[in-house]
Amino acid sequence: MMARHGVRLTMAVLTACVALAGIPADGAPVKARTVVILPFDASALDRDDQWIGEGAAQVLALALAQHPAFVQIDRTRVRTAAGRPELWGEPVVLQTARALKADAALYGRITRQNTDLVVQPRVVDLKSAMGDQPIVLEPITAGEGEILARLASLPTVYARTLKVAVSETEARRIERAAAPTKSLKAFELFSRAQVAAARGGQEGNETAVDLLSRAIEADANFVVAQYTLGAVHQALGNRWKAAAQFRASTQLDPMYPEPYKALGDLFLAAPRRLFDQAVEAYQKAIDLRPFYADAHVGLGDARAAKGDIDAAISAYQKALTYNTVNPRVHMSLGKIYYSEKGLYYESVQAYKRAIDLDNDSVEARMGLGEVYEDKGLYKEAVEEYRKVIELDGKHTGAMYNLAMVYEKTDPREAIAQWERYITLAAQLPSEKDWVDVARQHLRKLKNQVKE
Repeated sequence: MMARHGVRLTMAVLTACVALAGIPADGAPVKARTVVILPFDASALDRDDQWIGEGAAQVLALALAQHPAFVQIDRTRVRTAAGRPELWGEPVVLQTARALKADAALYGRITRQNTDLVVQPRVVDLKSAMGDQPIVLEPITAGEGEILARLASLPTVYARTLKVAVSETEARRIERAAAPTKSLKAFELFSRAQVAAARGGQEGNETAVDLLSRAIEADANFVVAQYTLGAVHQALGNRWKAAAQFRASTQLDPMYPEPYKALGDLFLAAPRRLFDQAVEAYQKAIDLRPFYADAHVGLGDARAAKGDIDAAISAYQKALTYNTVNPRVHMSLGKIYYSEKGLYYESVQAYKRAIDLDNDSVEARMGLGEVYEDKGLYKEAVEEYRKVIELDGKHTGAMYNLAMVYEKTDPREAIAQWERYITLAAQLPSEKDWVDVARQHLRKLKNQVKE
């Protein structure tokens, strides 16, 4: 009986020429930098004002996404590397940047001087001659009611410090993105919502929904808040509410690419085969921001699901051109190398690269375990499946595959593993057929042990 293998893409092997630079619309090469953007340390402020530290990070992330030179590390990976430190002081910043293999870390401190706020931006450029020595930038002082306008100047300051050339078009986009709302109250609620969502879990996400809803009440034209509310609904499993928010944000600002990419993700994961709609949504996001690597990855997945192999390969190549540290692309390559060409070494290296970039990638570890299992490397397969179960104690696929491997190496352990799987999976209607198979395996093994 075969193990339960994950869904594999059907496409030719991709020989990716991975560039170190993005290519903007004007065709000029850009040296890409992998950056981690961290909340500014606002612990010196009154508790009611400490949200400004997260607000500074959000302004930077929104604005620098407009330039191909800044490849931002996803905040979920930051949480994996650093957890949730109370303070983002320099030791934690350096440790996080090294763990994430970032080229630079953007962070800072916010204090109060009399009635003014003082923003003290810092950067660690690990690829420069200074190494891990922080670069202290010119402080920014914000008087009463000036904090939004003053924070909006941060992205340009960082670009200049890191010697990133900014065209007039890019400058306009950065300036616009750095001022997502004119309402200080709306921006405060939005920043607090980001803090809540970063905590994860049902409670954190529900708190974020409440805060974002209030932010939208304060500024109905706050497009980023509309989109972010959709993303939180999606995390909560509210697909229809998520789709409604994404569409609302596209109506408010048809030039904002993130909700189109998010709609593509929803279409791709829909129970019905909405692959054409997914392709259209991803393509719209790419048209608006040609170097949007995650949208290229999504487009590749959608093209592959449609069986449009050449177009899928082209999309993955684009994704790697703009972001060489995207774990999703390397994971897809692992599937391609092994399922289509039987390239064991290349497949293993691709999966390991994905795991190196995202140590908690359950899908990459499942894929690697399946490759090991197919090649008869059962000890290595067991290690990967066990790691998946450590990360997700209810991952029935890993539990099933682990039991299958143990049948070949340790029948008594296989019996115990089948029993664990059946106890969990019997409660899930989607697992009914697999549970029936598992029970057959269990009966057979118990009879063999008796003999």
